[in-house]
Amino acid sequence: MTAGRVVVVLGYSSGDGAELHPVCAARLERAAEVATADDVVVLSGWARTSGRHSEAELMRAAWRGSAREVVVDPDARTTVENMANALNDVLRVGAREVVVVTSSWHAPRAKLALRWLLLHTGVRVRSASPAGRSTRASLREVVLWPLLPFQLWAAGRKSWRP
Repeated sequence: MTAGRVVVVLGYSSGDGAELHPVCAARLERAAEVATADDVVVLSGWARTSGRHSEAELMRAAWRGSAREVVVDPDARTTVENMANALNDVLRVGAREVVVVTSSWHAPRAKLALRWLLLHTGVRVRSASPAGRSTRASLREVVLWPLLPFQLWAAGRKSWRP
């Protein structure tokens, strides 16, 4: 099976609700705008609270866009885990391009993580973001950037285990 493109939608949650957080809903809406009937869409995000639906499952229930296939990844807990899990689908379908749908303040780190994981594959990575900015979230990103090399190293070790 060959798909030209995979659209990866990253979840967002405050961990206290049984419905999509407005940030996550905006990402999902943006993904529906960019996805086509030929794309594979990956919805990624975990359940922060035991016994609740994962962000990915909530997004699946709310998905109204086009897609050849919709994949639900309820296990990813970090940006790098989102990207590492999506990597399996990117390679499985032979995608030539990945569109990471996330907030503008999060997109640079998410794209860099996926580009690193796709190094030497020739797969293009770009992002699409809903409108809006968050100073608080941007400041949180500053704290998370230094963790990226360690998370990528751990993801690489995990994927190469026998």
